[in-house]
Amino acid sequence: MEKTSRDPAMTDVARLAGVSHQTVSRVLNNHPNVREQTRLRVQAAIKELDYRPNRAARALVTGKTQLIGVVAQNSTLYGPASLLSAFEEAAAAAGFAVSVGRVKVLDRESISAAVERHRDQRVAGIVVIAPTSSAADALADVPAGVPLVTVDGDPDRPTPLVTVDQAAGAYEATRHLLEAGHETVWHVSGPADWFDAAGRVHGWRQALEAAHAEVPPVVTADWSAAAGYRAGQMLARMPEVTAVFCSNDHLALGLLRAMSERGRRVPHDLSVVGFDDVPEAAYFIPPLTTVRPDFAAVARETLGLLLQQVSDGGAAAPRRTVEPTLVKRESVAPPPR
Repeated sequence: MEKTSRDPAMTDVARLAGVSHQTVSRVLNNHPNVREQTRLRVQAAIKELDYRPNRAARALVTGKTQLIGVVAQNSTLYGPASLLSAFEEAAAAAGFAVSVGRVKVLDRESISAAVERHRDQRVAGIVVIAPTSSAADALADVPAGVPLVTVDGDPDRPTPLVTVDQAAGAYEATRHLLEAGHETVWHVSGPADWFDAAGRVHGWRQALEAAHAEVPPVVTADWSAAAGYRAGQMLARMPEVTAVFCSNDHLALGLLRAMSERGRRVPHDLSVVGFDDVPEAAYFIPPLTTVRPDFAAVARETLGLLLQQVSDGGAAAPRRTVEPTLVKRESVAPPPR
């Protein structure tokens, strides 16, 4: 076909493939009522012409783009960053682009402003990674009918939600330590205003109570290795502490350093379990037993719930929970005799 100075249009694809422009549209939208031979012929014409659908024109007709808005904190924390990356991959596989609105702080004003910017872009739907109570408050400002899913948000709010089962993961981590023979398990938690941290505290306490074990006081920290180091310095001075469940792997890393400096050997003198299974966890000294969230599954479930709302005109959708997996390595052993 002779090339022109203008970009190829859908009618050019239809002419080259020998079909109607309606058939080209069906192929572009993955409509099932297209014969495979016809689909392949249209796809070949699209490739030959280097045709690109006019997304802006589609937005004018439908009021929506093939764009999903995500609101997330501007953070390098492993969990939120991994969730965002996994969601971008899942959305791309489904034919959607992702526009990320990063906020410095997870407060009502910042998140509400980011949501409004996404609505101005005519996004098909919005995902809010809302792991703190302050972030959850902003969702009350979103108008009814806007397709929206929260990730790791407030479990008590009646909104579509996808989350890792934090309590189940913490329960398994604590039970693993108890089954190794430890009389009780201490816990270094994440920040109190994070739903992830609260869920992990809940699961840890449930496991101890189910085993009729003593429930020690929670050692509250943030998510950093430095906070884990400070907690470890304190716990290392307590010989009765033989097992610790840390709310994430960075806390565990800091705790391992403190224990080493104090002459407490892991796992000979003290067993440690983390949460997140960061890529480096297998290379800690010793390799860290930890809980692995399935971020790819969370992303798929989130996208599925969001697209369900889009097709239902913004109707509320059920919640979905993704089970994590305990990854056993070398940081757990029976307590010292």
